[in-house]
Amino acid sequence: MPPNVWQKFRVVGVEDGGFSRESDIQNALLVAVLLQGTSIIDLQMESIKVDGLDATEKLISMLSRWSFDSVVLAGVSFAGFNLVDACVVFEEFKKPVIVVARSKPNSAAVKNALLQHFEDWEARLRLIEKLGTVYEIVSMPNEPPIHTEIIGADPKWANNLIRRLSTCCRIPEPIRVARLIARGLTPKVWRS
Repeated sequence: MPPNVWQKFRVVGVEDGGFSRESDIQNALLVAVLLQGTSIIDLQMESIKVDGLDATEKLISMLSRWSFDSVVLAGVSFAGFNLVDACVVFEEFKKPVIVVARSKPNSAAVKNALLQHFEDWEARLRLIEKLGTVYEIVSMPNEPPIHTEIIGADPKWANNLIRRLSTCCRIPEPIRVARLIARGLTPKVWRS
């Protein structure tokens, strides 16, 4: 695809705000930002429960208000272990979903944490395991790679999109912007 075609793509970035397990408030902010190229078109926010099971439902509700070409998630775990089912998001909208992690996911550590803290750990683990292959992408020259899991798209296509979206740092711009907004709107006492 010619480089200018990517500038017309409408991509949603999703990230959460911080939270404190010591606080009486057991919610965190989930932010979705719609970008076209590097321009912010719109944003939406929802409150999700820390370690709850409402992130997928809330994200689908937010996404249903927009027309977009792809979704880029900052992982699948938001507000602790409130997991977004990326496969359900793809099935709902038939748009590629790319899960981005700064470091390679540690399956053993995740399984151990789920075992220790959740009675429904097996169901939560299945949401993570069904994502499939972890790909390493150098999104920006001279920067460490990021790690992605891709639903509904060819890895080469996703690699090109991620590289085009990584304009300021190795993290794709939609996630970076969503993170800045989510963290900026989260009270300091909630931040972990």
